[in-house]
Amino acid sequence: MKYKTQKIAYYFFAVCMLLLSLQIVYGFIMGFAHMGYDNLHSIIPFHTARATHTNLLVMWLLAGFMGAAYYIIPEETERELIYPQLAIVQLVALVVVGVTAIIGFHFNWWEGRKFLEIPRPLDYLVVVDVLLFIFLIGGTIWKGKRYSTTSIVLFFGLLTAALLYLPGMIPTTNQTMDSYWRWWVVHLWVEGVWELIMGAILSFLLIKLTGVDREIIEKWLYVIVGFTFLSGILGTGHHYYFIGTPRYWLMIGGFFSALEPLAFLGMAMYAIAMAKKGGRQHPNRLALTWTIGCAVMSFVGAGFLGFAHTLPQVNIYTHGTLVTAMHGHLAFWGAYAMLIFAMIAYAMPQLTGRKLFDNGWSIFAFWTSNIGMVAMTLAFAVAGVAQVYLERRMGLDFLQVQKEIEVHFLGLVLAASLFSLGIFAFIWIFIKYGLPKGKIENVSAAN
Repeated sequence: MKYKTQKIAYYFFAVCMLLLSLQIVYGFIMGFAHMGYDNLHSIIPFHTARATHTNLLVMWLLAGFMGAAYYIIPEETERELIYPQLAIVQLVALVVVGVTAIIGFHFNWWEGRKFLEIPRPLDYLVVVDVLLFIFLIGGTIWKGKRYSTTSIVLFFGLLTAALLYLPGMIPTTNQTMDSYWRWWVVHLWVEGVWELIMGAILSFLLIKLTGVDREIIEKWLYVIVGFTFLSGILGTGHHYYFIGTPRYWLMIGGFFSALEPLAFLGMAMYAIAMAKKGGRQHPNRLALTWTIGCAVMSFVGAGFLGFAHTLPQVNIYTHGTLVTAMHGHLAFWGAYAMLIFAMIAYAMPQLTGRKLFDNGWSIFAFWTSNIGMVAMTLAFAVAGVAQVYLERRMGLDFLQVQKEIEVHFLGLVLAASLFSLGIFAFIWIFIKYGLPKGKIENVSAAN
């Protein structure tokens, strides 16, 4: 650890682990409900569990991105973070808003808009919190001794993620217009600006773990950014097929969705090529394994499986089915969750001075969680294809189809159990690392 304020990242990572654990709990609640064992319905109805599960995902990923930024930016700018105490305030505020929203869901306090359920008063608090985060990151870069491509791409990825939260707050009473703006947030986050964040964090990790020259790695980053904007922005159109928008979105959405896998393929090629060029000599092989795994799994989950069901001719049948869940689970895991795990695996030895990356539990965590997630994806695929055939082709009633595919969720719950073993092994190693060295000091005045 080169800079004292980098230890702020630890507290964001700790919040990640806690929120991820809660997300898994709600995932099991939904899994058992799909199997026909909805025994908690009177306390936690399915729609509450679903909203909580998805919003916890967004919360812990954002906390992970913020933690990664607080670790990366001081090294990239060669100076301490400005006003580090405000970063702790920002974390506490984020947790308070998130917890308030989750509790509110259980008392039917929400907007009722899928993926954007958070109540409007809390939306404004989220905006203030993220603006504070952007101020701290941007101010550190502005006062830094060095401007690197990695830090600039990371900053603009985070900034545009904040700006693209605003369209979801545009008031409208029209269902089509509401869906139109809602996808500006949901799609342009996960298949747009979050990919910029992903590219920047991958760049930082590959520079540190492979020893390849920064100039070479950052040139690849420019290519990936180009592919992301080329395909991701107009690829939003594949969400507009069936919401009442003009017919031309079928062509635009279909064409640019077909290009989206190129960005993820580029990331996979980029990571593997850099690891091979660097000779994999870094002692923290675990962090490199998570990094390469992230690049490969993101291509499979977000790129290939996304392409497989977003073409209009296919999506007319798969839209809103468990096929979407198949794509979504592996995409989020590969592209973003594994990336945060890679960042934690790299940062924790630096923050604590303890080298636990060659621990058998760490390898167990990687392989068990990935095998479990692949098995979950296959279970969703089987259930989704059965649902599409019975519901969309044979015309059976929705609830009747749900009864028919209950058996497939037994496999899903078993796969999720294996996945959870891997996650909890990772969390156990995180706990064993302990707290970071030293205290957070207000060092900005001296810098």
